[in-house]
Amino acid sequence: MKMHDKTVLITGSTDGVGRYVARRLAEGGARVLIHGRDAARAKTLIDEIVKAGHAAPAFYQADLSSISGTRALAAAVIRDHRRLDVFVSNAGIGSQNDGPQRQVSGDGHELRFAVNYLSGFLLAHLLLPLLQTAAPSRIVNVASLGQHPIDFDDVMITKGYSGSRAYAQSKLAQIMFTVDLAEELRATGITVNSLHPATYMNTTMVRAGGIAPISTVEQGGAAILHLVEGDDVAGKSGLFFNGMNEARANSQAYDADARKRLRALSLELTGLSALARPHHG
Repeated sequence: MKMHDKTVLITGSTDGVGRYVARRLAEGGARVLIHGRDAARAKTLIDEIVKAGHAAPAFYQADLSSISGTRALAAAVIRDHRRLDVFVSNAGIGSQNDGPQRQVSGDGHELRFAVNYLSGFLLAHLLLPLLQTAAPSRIVNVASLGQHPIDFDDVMITKGYSGSRAYAQSKLAQIMFTVDLAEELRATGITVNSLHPATYMNTTMVRAGGIAPISTVEQGGAAILHLVEGDDVAGKSGLFFNGMNEARANSQAYDADARKRLRALSLELTGLSALARPHHG
């Protein structure tokens, strides 16, 4: 897919791999919508891109730990744009951000589940009309090889909490949602894929976890860009990639009942259930 004049929203793009992807897409002539919590970081990225001779990205500040913050981001994008060619759901927090203890969002949801999964679930649904207008269009969910099955009796991990389990559960939820949404959007021209970009990239998130980076942001960025613009994945949907290659996710991702339970819970937690469209497939 030629990215010139295409509109792309990348959440979590003022830092880390999202920032790299935003810069590369801006270089390719895309209309880039960047998102983050930190306006100063966004400004340095915009300045870098403009200084290199490319169009300034639009910055949307939003707190994706909150359902209302996520809705406000979607509303702002819908207000400003008629179409969206690609949505890259990349915003996330690692297993150790702000310490190892269990944290909850302002809405009372386990924080990693809220930021890494629920916000992307809600945004994708709210932005579907814009993606539909631009079809063929793409949704790319930035997940991980770190995956932990969801315990539906304790989704918010009130017992036996660990940051790594919470992170891995949120990432598997993203992959389950990818499979589900791809089925729902069959024949609409919107594809949905997820990926593990690279292992322990040299990012703030990884360093905050006290982990020595083992791969570069460029490697992870290339894998994300492959799903954003690669011709070889144009018709592919509902898949999980490890880097550049198609891979198998945790078996729960392929369990239709588990996906159905997650979907019902997610619609309820995000307030979408009242608007839920019939599920095809």
